[in-house]
Amino acid sequence: METSAMAQSIFLIVVFIGVLALFPLAIRWLQRRNGMAAGGGPAAAGMRVVSTLAVGPQQRLVTVEAGPEGARCWLVLGVTGASITCLHTAPLNGTPAAGTPAAAPAAATAPAPSFARLIEDLPRG
Repeated sequence: METSAMAQSIFLIVVFIGVLALFPLAIRWLQRRNGMAAGGGPAAAGMRVVSTLAVGPQQRLVTVEAGPEGARCWLVLGVTGASITCLHTAPLNGTPAAGTPAAAPAAATAPAPSFARLIEDLPRG
């Protein structure tokens, strides 16, 4: 009698461990089925991280592409441990973003100086 009771308790322990091992797989399956991928759910479906730059130990500049198809834009975000701040918005297709003045004609705009030229113009000291 003792061996059958012991075998039954060992069998229950093995089944319990098997159920615990399958639990994360079941959660992942449910997330995929409901459209919540590992990236952050339905709200993140139309977003893509373009680049990240570490500025300090807990500060980063992150460029994110967001918005619906046809009206996508890039957001430059300042990310710290306490907050996320939108620093700049740029349209992806070259048209001005909502709320920004229309772009000036190309003939009226002077070409921007090159980075090397700007560095040469810095005062030395």
